[in-house]
Amino acid sequence: MKLSILDQSPISSGKTAKDALEESIKLAQIGEQYGYTRYWIAEHHDLPGLACSAPEVMLGTIGARTESIRIGSGAVLLPHYKPYKVAEIHHMLATLFPNRIDIGIGRSPGGPAEASLALSDNFLAQIKKYPESVKELLHFLHNDFPSDHMYSKITASPYPSSPPEPWILGTSKKSAILAAENGTAYAYAHFMSDHGGTDILKGYREQFRAKAKWQKTNAIIAVSVICAETTERAEQVALSGFLWRIQSAKGEKIYGIPTIEEAERYLFTNQEKEIIKEMKSKMIIGNPCEVKEHLLDLQALYKVNEIMILTITHDYEDRNQSYRLIAKEVLNHNRNEEIRDEM
Repeated sequence: MKLSILDQSPISSGKTAKDALEESIKLAQIGEQYGYTRYWIAEHHDLPGLACSAPEVMLGTIGARTESIRIGSGAVLLPHYKPYKVAEIHHMLATLFPNRIDIGIGRSPGGPAEASLALSDNFLAQIKKYPESVKELLHFLHNDFPSDHMYSKITASPYPSSPPEPWILGTSKKSAILAAENGTAYAYAHFMSDHGGTDILKGYREQFRAKAKWQKTNAIIAVSVICAETTERAEQVALSGFLWRIQSAKGEKIYGIPTIEEAERYLFTNQEKEIIKEMKSKMIIGNPCEVKEHLLDLQALYKVNEIMILTITHDYEDRNQSYRLIAKEVLNHNRNEEIRDEM
């Protein structure tokens, strides 16, 4: 099993956006050190507690401070932008960091309605054009518009020796089929919705249409995970994230991911306890052995070779430790399996 990182660059209470972004750079370096395959950073706009509104800026910095880990957007929210400019940005990155750039493509607003209006004239109209925008972006990435197309005479420069690898991200059959029809890789956000995921990935594989000989099905599932030395500690660490999501959903004025102490003092209502129960059903929380077993179960269920892990905690060291423990446990399992296969 391959492991990868999805980072939303969370801001902890008492910390600044600069602190969060610097910790994201550190996380990518830790991921590379511990053998993670790729690091993706998400795009959000004016959402309390999340620092990254421009993944392309972060990727330039992270690429310069790492050597081998694949890096990418998770995702570029395409309805806000013109495909040509998106292709230029990621071609620049792929020129600077060859064979390392992924471009995740998504359609969500990534923030409040007012932010969508500020970013694009008519977000809903762009949503309707999303499938066409994806196709246009892929043509720019591969520099293969038909000769009679109006864009056939231009290139999203600089054109790299190895173009970025496109991924379509989503939680629905519609996004999976869009990936299949365009011959791209697909990332399923299990942490957002775990309903019907196996059927969604099955549909992706069955309807996949390669546009070139080198294209083949490739799928990732993204999962929310909190790992600690003990199950009790993992449950304790996770509580901060639960409180942050509940407060955000209620529209409360918050200043980042609360501390564990703040979360433990908070008096959750019965309704909020039910919300936490629902959130837990989409997560993996436990000690390294428990987390490994759950990840292996998900790998078998979804029939994927790679799992991308999202971890949000108040304390950045708790987050880094979670990724360290998971890598140590799962990569050791991988090595043991390889040895067993050779015997």
